[in-house]
Amino acid sequence: MAIDHERVSGWLRDHVDRAEPPFSFDLIVGGRSNLTYRVTGADGHRFVLRRPPTGHVLATAHDMAREHRIITAVGRTDVPVPRTLGLCTDEGVNGAPFYVMEFVDGEVLDSAEKAEAMSPDRRRSASEHLVEVLAMLHAADVDEIGLGDLARRQGYIERQIKRWSTQWANSKTRELAAIDDVAAHLAANVPEQQGVVVAHGDYRFGNCLTDAAEGRIAAVLDWELCTLGDPLADLGYLGVYWAKPGGEARHNDPTGAEGFLTFAEVVDRYAALTGRDVGRIGYYVAFSSWRLAVISEGVYARYINGAMGDQPDPEAIALFRSSTEDLATAALDALRSTA
Repeated sequence: MAIDHERVSGWLRDHVDRAEPPFSFDLIVGGRSNLTYRVTGADGHRFVLRRPPTGHVLATAHDMAREHRIITAVGRTDVPVPRTLGLCTDEGVNGAPFYVMEFVDGEVLDSAEKAEAMSPDRRRSASEHLVEVLAMLHAADVDEIGLGDLARRQGYIERQIKRWSTQWANSKTRELAAIDDVAAHLAANVPEQQGVVVAHGDYRFGNCLTDAAEGRIAAVLDWELCTLGDPLADLGYLGVYWAKPGGEARHNDPTGAEGFLTFAEVVDRYAALTGRDVGRIGYYVAFSSWRLAVISEGVYARYINGAMGDQPDPEAIALFRSSTEDLATAALDALRSTA
């Protein structure tokens, strides 16, 4: 059971302001990522509770105290994030650590259909603000906000290549020459890191709440992959998801709809806001595509090995298998575009 209603309710009552039982717990996001619940108190006040997924988990990927620390620290900047309200590390309460944050209204724009209610002007405004928020995050002084010791400061790309190459070796279900070719090229051509920033690691519309009426980012979510690193890695990651002119948009991204900035405009806007050299952004798009390909293969491997539940979804299995191949090809294409 993901939520022990009685014990969690008691903890909320004792540790979170304005938390009045009885509570209802409604799952918002579940599955492979951390489980996210909307908690509604007797007076109608809403909170959000995050806990690791049940079953097999990687502790480093689902560290609630670390995620709580990051969101609390980023909340000291102008980056819009939910306000943290409490952290429970006593596993006796719910079988795993969890934390609570404020509930923020907004739309998760994870498809073109989700953006249909917005005018083209609002879509453009939202994409402009998405870039502004990323620039704000990367402008934060990591020491000043208390994250200076979150991770090693230098060698981000080198460490990531080593980490995900090892992950590929341990999880691959077949040989894919593209994965090995991209890894070799990335390792041999690492750009000089332009400063040390809080790198979100999964920054895109699908991990934000957007105020559709205003065309603004209401809150940035899903900080579980956050670390200290190279700022252009986050920008390159946007390029993996962003719709290509005349190309087919990804199913979980809205930017193919009319009004959104093009990725070239995103890159130019980021460069203007930060002053950073974006001339090798194709490298970072390739790196992000390659990393996602390895992650996709890991999920696929867990599916076929029975670690994702007793009744695997055949469509999901096929999607992750093909995604690995498609992302590896996209990584190669991005590298060729920089040649």
